[in-house]
Amino acid sequence: MTDTLQRLLVKLKRRSRFDAADEAALLGLPFTVKTLEPGHYLVRQGERADFTCVLLEGFAYRQKIVGDGGRQIIALQVPGDAVELQNSLLKIADHSVQALTAITMARIPRVDLLDIAARCPAIAHAFWLDTLVDGSIAWEWIANIGRRDAQMRLAHLLCECAVRLEVVNAASGDSDTLPMTQEQIGDALGLTPVHVNRMLKLLELDGLIARRARTIVILDAVRLRSVADFQSAYLHLNLLED
Repeated sequence: MTDTLQRLLVKLKRRSRFDAADEAALLGLPFTVKTLEPGHYLVRQGERADFTCVLLEGFAYRQKIVGDGGRQIIALQVPGDAVELQNSLLKIADHSVQALTAITMARIPRVDLLDIAARCPAIAHAFWLDTLVDGSIAWEWIANIGRRDAQMRLAHLLCECAVRLEVVNAASGDSDTLPMTQEQIGDALGLTPVHVNRMLKLLELDGLIARRARTIVILDAVRLRSVADFQSAYLHLNLLED
């Protein structure tokens, strides 16, 4: 279907100016649609990456496993993200990507991404900027883990996820969700599950969030951003307006 990659198109058009030919070329990329259950791998560290996955539905996360078996979640992926775009050039995955929820994704062959980048400078520019924004988000995660206290770290993660979802029209208004377990949140923030639970209770008592099963719902986005010291500039939401 020609609209399968529409979310990717919407995202990349915030990076670079596309003409009609660029849009048609991107939407015409060959792909295969695949579904995965939570916990399944999109790619494992050390594997050769012969494709890029565009998330159509659901959440995924990037992770590194250290020598003692500990896991650090290093990034979240939301619908519209081109997961592992950098591996179109790096070829070998330097970290693993796992499904956080049940996901639907479109797998685009590496050779076709390289071909469209060579033929369409605006698309190549958008791909390049998209990987740079991934880097910007990574620097913010480092600062978040290294310099913010536990409550601010958690609030910041929730705010980032909500804003990114809003951009791809996966959520709207002040009610946004993050379907992570306390263990997964801890692995993203450098906290124990017990500490995460304590921070969640504080945010809940303040009326900022609600918990429903495995889902965290934001009730007051404005106040949560204040608690988090959250500024969205690092997300570079629309580079055409920067």
